[in-house]
Amino acid sequence: MRTSSGVAAVTAALATVLVTVVGTASLWMAPASAAVAPLVSAASGRCLDVAGNTDTAGAALQIWDCNGQANQGFEFTSAGELRVFGGTRCVDAYGGQTAPGTKVIIWSCNGQANQKWRQNSDGSVTGGQSGLCLDVNQAATTNGTAVILWTCNGQSNQRWTSGSGGTTSPTPPAGGGPCDIYASGGTACVAAHSTVRALYRSYNGNLYQVRRSSDNTTRNIGVLSAGGFANAASQDSFCAGTTCVITVVYDQSGRGNDLWYQGSSVVPGSSQSRPATATSESLTAGGTKAYSLYINPGNSYWRDGHLTGVPTGSAPEGMYMVTSGTHVNGGCCFDYGNSETTRSADAAGAMDAINFSTQCWFGGCSGSGPWVQADLEWGLYPGGSQSWNPNQRAFTSKFVTAMLKNNGTSRFALKGSNAQSGGLTTLWDGGLPAGYSPMKKQGAIILGSGGDCCKPGGGANLSAGTFYEGAIVAGYPSDATENAVQANIVSAGYR
Repeated sequence: MRTSSGVAAVTAALATVLVTVVGTASLWMAPASAAVAPLVSAASGRCLDVAGNTDTAGAALQIWDCNGQANQGFEFTSAGELRVFGGTRCVDAYGGQTAPGTKVIIWSCNGQANQKWRQNSDGSVTGGQSGLCLDVNQAATTNGTAVILWTCNGQSNQRWTSGSGGTTSPTPPAGGGPCDIYASGGTACVAAHSTVRALYRSYNGNLYQVRRSSDNTTRNIGVLSAGGFANAASQDSFCAGTTCVITVVYDQSGRGNDLWYQGSSVVPGSSQSRPATATSESLTAGGTKAYSLYINPGNSYWRDGHLTGVPTGSAPEGMYMVTSGTHVNGGCCFDYGNSETTRSADAAGAMDAINFSTQCWFGGCSGSGPWVQADLEWGLYPGGSQSWNPNQRAFTSKFVTAMLKNNGTSRFALKGSNAQSGGLTTLWDGGLPAGYSPMKKQGAIILGSGGDCCKPGGGANLSAGTFYEGAIVAGYPSDATENAVQANIVSAGYR
């Protein structure tokens, strides 16, 4: 039986113009001419690719790691064609066939109906003659998987993001933040949190809320300007002469995925958790003062986001956070990411969260840490198995970038870096552990604890860690998008 994995739509529509299809009497909506760019599969993060990198009529299409070469540079023309190799060849439905399973190749451009294509608002690419979708065969995600025509079904192996692949980072939007970069790569943020700065160029709202002990009143702490950094002076004046805690970190994505401390009235049925002290750590970012969310054992934040865009089931997703390599411990569990709505350890694959700690399961880490790992429930994974991952390494710098992405069915990747300089190090990019395919994500968001915290009788909340910023995105981000996010983090000037 032919199967495909589900995914949320991740890309916006291209502009369209009416053109007459050669050899037919009907009109076809074709994308307006656009720049040459990769087409990246939402299921795998790999690029549409001409097999063998050969400019030869009849060469088949497949998926392959994005590399920026000419055989991965495609252009939708105003004539409704999908051209490659600098416009010398057209994507073609083999032999003019219209049945599901038809091979997709390149051929000399001839204007015929089997060379007409359109990218739709959901990211699918349909043939003008057949009405079928460009499809990664059998929903596979490995290099060399053939691309064919298949009945459109809305699954992730039929969705393509234009312009986010290759080895070169996409140009970040002018004055943009990480979530602008993710959006430009076709993987929009569904949750965005920071006590330090706006993660969108246009965000001019609140970052977090503090509550002071002297009278239990609260104040929202916003940004100094749209797209800018936190107004720490507002917190300083409000908390002068007393102590303050951070009760909520607001979601900047507009989806309402605010993170409230477990134990608050906003998180029903929670206990065992209290809000973090607001003034434990100050820092400088963007040349101005800010505060971190400085988590100690007993602090945890949570949100049920399964109805507000946070991926569930086997839908692909990505995430990052900026944390610290100097405030860590081995307690369970300093996580940020997707967790159970039940706040129980439900099953392998029920979680998909970044873990950053000195805790290591299965003996899969080298040294004393801290390490970037994946908390997938029933295990912290430094790689794709319970054995040692030779690519794992510790990140001990003051500021650390940690990234995780998971296509939900077969592949996940872990990356880390110094958040003040340099590029990302890939720690793992390969298969999911045995028993974790497909993923069974529930769509809650956790920060500062494991998935089975914090309700009466729930798991312990023993972790320590620091959170400066982070986001969760729908879809499988390309390497180039993640490289651009890292460059943006470095440019933020954490000190």
